[in-house]
Amino acid sequence: MTHLNPTFSELGVRDEIVRALAEDGKEHPFAIQELTMPMALAGDDLIGQARTGMGKTLAFGVPLLQRITTDESRPLTGVPRALVVVPTRELCLQVFNDLATAAKYLTVGDRKLSVTSIYGGRPYEAQIEALDKGVDVVVGTPGRLLDLAQQGHLKLGGLSMLVLDEADEMLDLGFLPDIERILRQIPDSRQSMLFSATMPDPIITLARTFMNQPTHIRAEAPHSAATHDTTEQFAYRAHALDKVEMVARILQAEGRGATMIFTRTKRTAQKVSDELAERGFKVGAVHGDLGQGAREKALKSFRTGEIDVLVATDVAARGIDIDDVTHVINYQIPEDEQAYVHRIGRTGRAGKTGVAVTLVDWDELARWTMIDKALNLGCPDPAETYSSSPHLYTELGIPAEAGGTVGEPVKAQGSKRAPAEKSADRPARTRNRTRRRTRGGKPVTGHPESGAEQPAETGESAGEEAGAPAKRRRRRRPRKAPASAG
Repeated sequence: MTHLNPTFSELGVRDEIVRALAEDGKEHPFAIQELTMPMALAGDDLIGQARTGMGKTLAFGVPLLQRITTDESRPLTGVPRALVVVPTRELCLQVFNDLATAAKYLTVGDRKLSVTSIYGGRPYEAQIEALDKGVDVVVGTPGRLLDLAQQGHLKLGGLSMLVLDEADEMLDLGFLPDIERILRQIPDSRQSMLFSATMPDPIITLARTFMNQPTHIRAEAPHSAATHDTTEQFAYRAHALDKVEMVARILQAEGRGATMIFTRTKRTAQKVSDELAERGFKVGAVHGDLGQGAREKALKSFRTGEIDVLVATDVAARGIDIDDVTHVINYQIPEDEQAYVHRIGRTGRAGKTGVAVTLVDWDELARWTMIDKALNLGCPDPAETYSSSPHLYTELGIPAEAGGTVGEPVKAQGSKRAPAEKSADRPARTRNRTRRRTRGGKPVTGHPESGAEQPAETGESAGEEAGAPAKRRRRRRPRKAPASAG
């Protein structure tokens, strides 16, 4: 017997929200939304657990908007009535956009319901001005929320709804003390919801301290596969110096659309982005060394299709919620299985299919084996693979004629580096330059660098994994042997 999803209207959602969601192409709820909405609309505290990309934002967003606009005992006055706390700036903007979309037709007297975002990396003035003007729903990151609350601009005493979104990520990023300080400033008489992909012990403890007999709802069986069934996963053992070549070919696979590439370090993210841009790919980067403006510009370009490849670190990528990502490439493998689940959860969303490719360097093999075992992926020892390996082309649907470039060099979004110039008169630049040491204007003889060309350090082998600058080589002067004692 086939189960037909109810509509939002059949779940009891008010007409103004139903209309706004329908205009955004959403008429039937996802599993987590269908399971949580009846209880959330009734005012119960709840914990919602579902994998990334399963629609958690509307699962709390719709009940939140409905309850604060239908509570006749507490009319909205411009003092914040609902607070959503999220771990990252990108997720803050994503949740803000989703709530603003759903609230499009909601009014309070003669004004529209007001939703605002509060996060770091942006000037305080505009955020303070929005709060002073009056706001009904605040979406924010812990640090900036605390700052503005302590300055007296953010009033937390009028809250009747509190949501902690991606609670496990807040734990990973060290935000739990800030969350607890925020909780101490919020009225006890409130409805609380916590949403998380995983439920580590500290999150369960936190939930017990600030929630009132919460119902724990899972959108799937607790022991079901942690990764999406709709995502086809591949792992290859790859050499660090060949990874960009491999990625360039993977990006030419048939049916390849918007693609996210993950790295562990900020430096690698920028390096990969720049190198792909020089090969002609429309690419941008999102990582912690970029200013907030540059990050938002790259994300906007990715959403609109101006670029179709986004290179990101794990922290910067949290909260990037785009439904039509077709491929995820793990350029460097993540720290653990939970990070792997979060990464590949960027594709295969909303019932669509996706492809996840993981490139495992030799020194990453032990960590990959642990991830493989934890998630029961069945690939503990990936096949040794190069950019020229026939099986890479066959398995990923790459045309046989695909090479390492697709066009003229372009500038990567967020990069300060200009595209490489092409000139017949200018010799090709190389890192392996001949260096001569001199003393008093004369060459020093007998030194290994006095004339012979030395191999340059490249890629991860030069301290890339730790993000450390390459160390300069030092010459050691031979010490005189100590005089004999006798």
